[in-house]
Amino acid sequence: MEILELESFLPYRLYRLADAVSREFSRIYKDRHGLTRPEWRTLAGLGQHGTMTATALGEQSAMHKTKVSRAVAELERRRWLVRTPDEKDRRVEHLALTKAGVTAYREMVPLAKEFERELLERLGAEERAAIVSGVAALEAKLTLG
Repeated sequence: MEILELESFLPYRLYRLADAVSREFSRIYKDRHGLTRPEWRTLAGLGQHGTMTATALGEQSAMHKTKVSRAVAELERRRWLVRTPDEKDRRVEHLALTKAGVTAYREMVPLAKEFERELLERLGAEERAAIVSGVAALEAKLTLG
């Protein structure tokens, strides 16, 4: 019987790497604002794109609709987000950051960029170029964009 060594299986390695990086980055937004990963992704998505529906947020952030729903409810509770019903379809809500939400987002952007810079600085120049181009190539082949 053939055995699959998870430790050398690329999909598993990518998952573990993404999870480790995400956990390390989560310390920043958790310490700063007490946000969960889905809340951070929701804040970041709305900060980047402006008004979005929950469905669009889920697609953009690769989150299940229940996680999006909980994150939206918490950001709304904090008064960082407002919901506006769609005029044509009342089942759809348009989500947008409030002034307080925009302030939190703007505070997090330089922290996120600094985290990314420090993460990449752990690698040499050739390694940085290789990982950036390798990730972009895999995304393109898997149509992640």
